[in-house]
Amino acid sequence: MTERYLIVIEKCNNNYGAYSPDVLGCIATGDSIEETIENMRSAIAFHLDGMSEDGEQLPEPQPIAKHLMQDDFELNIKNDLLTFVEVELPLLVA
Repeated sequence: MTERYLIVIEKCNNNYGAYSPDVLGCIATGDSIEETIENMRSAIAFHLDGMSEDGEQLPEPQPIAKHLMQDDFELNIKNDLLTFVEVELPLLVA
């Protein structure tokens, strides 16, 4: 089963950084937008695998509108890019 997670890509001085507001603490970087997206997809999958192994509940992706309405969600309209990555969810560990 796959889920689509929102990611925010930010332009840095010499590269790009990304995070997902749905998967707290999960970040990635890359030299290009495409590389950053792929690195973020891998980072989310790795993060979710660890959560599953630890018996933690996996975060559910939220709609963009929900994030935009939150006071702590900051978006730089000029420099940030919003997109989604599809991630294969880990099998639940019994």
